Amino acid sequence: MAVRALFGALASATLVAFLASGSPAGATPPDPCHGSKAAQLLCPNLRIGPPSDLYVQAGGGRVLLRATSNVKSRGRGPIELHGQRNGRRSMRVNQRIYRAGGGHVTVRTRASLRFTDVGSYFGGRYWKVHQLARFELWSVDDHRRLLRRVRTGPKLNYCLRDLERTQASRRSPSHWHYPGCNQNPFQDRVTLGTSVGWSDIYPADYLQQWIPVKGLRGCFAFDHARRPPRPPLRIERRRQHLAPPRPPPLSERRRLLVPRPATSVRFWRAKGEPG
Repeated sequence: MAVRALFGALASATLVAFLASGSPAGATPPDPCHGSKAAQLLCPNLRIGPPSDLYVQAGGGRVLLRATSNVKSRGRGPIELHGQRNGRRSMRVNQRIYRAGGGHVTVRTRASLRFTDVGSYFGGRYWKVHQLARFELWSVDDHRRLLRRVRTGPKLNYCLRDLERTQASRRSPSHWHYPGCNQNPFQDRVTLGTSVGWSDIYPADYLQQWIPVKGLRGCFAFDHARRPPRPPLRIERRRQHLAPPRPPPLSERRRLLVPRPATSVRFWRAKGEPG
């Protein structure tokens, strides 16, 4: 599933631009990255990589399963967001999609930016995309099929920036273009983005890069997922691969909370972690 443009309602498998004008209330507007004119656009493809560097941290009465996250840009063009202040600590967001022959189109979205405090140790406050994604832990059955979400992590807001070039190609710039997120609380407009072939990576020891796992026992699937119920982005779900799960029989799929089996799951086994 490719992330094409920002969408608030998330009714389709790909990210669809939500146009604020020209569409009746409640209607799904056309996706500029599909249809006859899509070839003229350098559409982005924003994906969440599988969680990595998993480890358990215990102390202070808590047991946390930490992981590194990787939000990566893989498309014909960059993901680029333009925020404009609409509150004391918030901004509404337009998305810019570049044309293959030059120029760009601007798409209104339901996404928002929030001025997010990550603590002085990690640099203070930043303008970040609100409710981009979150960590989730899912129970699984004996056939390694997802059953239900049992725990979630607290982190919801992410920067989009060129932190590390993770996939070189002719479309990928050799040097970063989009800097770290803006830290000015009085800024009226900011731009966030990630170039093709680059990633915004947060290490496992960063603020809120965890799921609470105290008291859990058994086998679980660790998922870095889009944030329901109305996240600004529809992002391909990626889970760390350990062994390919067996797809459930068609007769059983209706009983699963997740209708399709995971295709790249890492299973983490809890041992009844104490506090």
